[in-house]
Amino acid sequence: MSLKIVRVTDSDGAYLGRMRILDAKPVNLDGFSVVNPDLGLAAMSSPNDPQPSLVIRDGQVIEMDGKAAADFDVIDEFIATYGLDLDVAPEAMALTEVELARLTVDPGVPRAEVVRLIGGITPAKLAKVIAVLTPVEMQMAMAKMRARRTPSNQAHVTNQLDDPLLIAADAASAVAYGFREVETTVPVLGDAPSNAVALLIGSQVGTPGAMAQCAIEEAMELRLGMRGLTSYAETISIYGTEQVFVDGDDTPFSKAILTSAYASRGLKMRVTSGGGAEVLMGAAEKCSILYLESRCVSLARALGSQGVQNGGIDGVGVVASVPEGMKELLAENLMVMMRDLESCAGNDNLISESDIRRSAHTLPVLLAGADFIFSGFGSIPRYDNAFALSNFNADDMDDFLVLQRDWGADGGLRTVSPEHLAAVRRRAATAVQAVYRDLGLADFDDAHIEEVVVANGSRDLPPGDPKAVAEAANAIEAKQLTVFDVVASLERTGYREEAEAIMRLTSERLRGDQLQTSAIFDEQFRVLSKITDPNDYAGPGTGYTLTEQRRAEIDNVRQQRNTAELTADQAEHAGHILVTDVEPARQGSDPREVVIGLSPALGRSVWLSLCGLPIGEVIRQLSAGLEEEGCVPRFVRVRSTIDVGLIGLTAAKLSGSGIGIGLQGKGTALIHRRDLAPLANLELFSVAPLLTAKNYRELGRNAARHAKGMAPVPILTGGTDESISARYHARAVALVALEREASEPGQAPITVKVAKA
Repeated sequence: MSLKIVRVTDSDGAYLGRMRILDAKPVNLDGFSVVNPDLGLAAMSSPNDPQPSLVIRDGQVIEMDGKAAADFDVIDEFIATYGLDLDVAPEAMALTEVELARLTVDPGVPRAEVVRLIGGITPAKLAKVIAVLTPVEMQMAMAKMRARRTPSNQAHVTNQLDDPLLIAADAASAVAYGFREVETTVPVLGDAPSNAVALLIGSQVGTPGAMAQCAIEEAMELRLGMRGLTSYAETISIYGTEQVFVDGDDTPFSKAILTSAYASRGLKMRVTSGGGAEVLMGAAEKCSILYLESRCVSLARALGSQGVQNGGIDGVGVVASVPEGMKELLAENLMVMMRDLESCAGNDNLISESDIRRSAHTLPVLLAGADFIFSGFGSIPRYDNAFALSNFNADDMDDFLVLQRDWGADGGLRTVSPEHLAAVRRRAATAVQAVYRDLGLADFDDAHIEEVVVANGSRDLPPGDPKAVAEAANAIEAKQLTVFDVVASLERTGYREEAEAIMRLTSERLRGDQLQTSAIFDEQFRVLSKITDPNDYAGPGTGYTLTEQRRAEIDNVRQQRNTAELTADQAEHAGHILVTDVEPARQGSDPREVVIGLSPALGRSVWLSLCGLPIGEVIRQLSAGLEEEGCVPRFVRVRSTIDVGLIGLTAAKLSGSGIGIGLQGKGTALIHRRDLAPLANLELFSVAPLLTAKNYRELGRNAARHAKGMAPVPILTGGTDESISARYHARAVALVALEREASEPGQAPITVKVAKA
């Protein structure tokens, strides 16, 4: 779909250049809507939202949020019957929205007290409490209100071919990065059993304990779970209006039965809602997105679900199209935490074509922390994500790891070396190959293993047998294979570690600890949950903090370089010129002389400038520019300082013409005059990475023109739209450190001879 942009013109009808650039920005590919409560296009409040109320008589709710019991729809009835703590309700409903909001944010009020009170308020009351908070206050509340102390993350693992070897390799990659839940789905429904088996095996390679899900049609998903091929579920959708339930041939009661069915077989289970769904289906009943989601979250609590996946999900683009939409998405996650449920915090659907907007959507959750920062980080390429493009995908992994490092925030992930990634991908693919052969499901050749190991995604794979996956899936169903068949096959084919990990995961289902709120297994199969790892945040110095080991893991991004690595390229150019001491520097008398002041490390430990020119070439170009204007260069090493301004001023004071050039090894250069203050130079090349040989030659010419009393010619470096500071500052610091090591405080300047080696 193309987006029509209105051309903004001036009074003469010319297309404004600034607007032309803005019109081409990715954010203009997003859709934006005016507020329209009649369509449900209102984020935080609508004039049609009910006012909070609760009337209880003889232990029964006879009125809730302005509606009499006789007029309750099925959602009202379910929440009123199963979702409210009627013992605490009179106390909680008597508090104002502002009072409850302040209790939520106040670190001095225990989380348990907030949960107790929120258990007694109605959906309309909860929505109004949340609406009082600013985005920053929501983050503060999330730090206290999430159930589990330790944040975690979830990955999407899918591909357009449903290739089981690629699914396994990508699952192994995901758990190597640190994801503790992995979720797959299918482009073709019938492939689901194959995808589930491949994901199960791959998720236990290298790093055991991650839970796996195959998100498909509910009946098949439940069957796969009961046979042990999956260990959790979350795609049990609930909605905020009765009509949408009716359209889906569902009710809260059917969802409650399904929830119980999963739990009865030891399967962790949460529901999915997410603002915007009712708007998309034309049944928002003129209510705000926040209020309808409050109904969903209240319903989830009443269902007995362990948690909620929300924060927009499939409707995220609708929510983001209206004012305060981003705020509403964050509010959805907080409501889940306040209802004492596991928060699987969305971010699983691409919210915008703008990198700025999609980062802005995710960052508050990363900083505040959630049980799961993503309910599906696309650990595969965008095009392979069968759920829809995630807000972050495989090509964003480095960005996310750096965000963790930038903020000292735990998003659950870590850097993985290419060697380790290749190893786990190969083992996962070969394990699936072996099991599929052993169980008579399919026969993938060894060449396909190597293709999968190096592939970024399915587009890197050559065409295979189009029937192989479907036939494997049909065979899994025909044989009614269970987790024990997979374990036995892994044992027979030599994959004992994976067999033991899957068996351990299966046995833990009998213990049931993974059914605790916000439960995950760590890499030693310990259960971390609201019970075993409760969030104890009570203000600064409390709650979850990074251990030294975890901090080091977060800090260790693959792009970081130590000083030796940042300066390694200097050695490649070492000795290309000879800088020889001649005599103590004296005042010159030749009016044509321009002194070039060299920094302490130039030609000693610094040999290459930041723009990539060897320092010998920089000196040659400066000298050539001087000579072309009839001036003579003299070289002086300024030993006592590394400041380029003082180097240039020292050179000018020694120069016969009174004009000097200051040059640092990293390439920063300037023209100075002997009667000026240190910072009041005549011309400065401060952005060394942008300079060229031509620029240095022109700087030499201008220095000569100053020496002759002529007007200089302006030098235009052209500017750049690159992030020069971010790209070069670490290297600049390392080179400055070499300059500092070479400096000799108190030592007088010395005339030097510069010659080609």
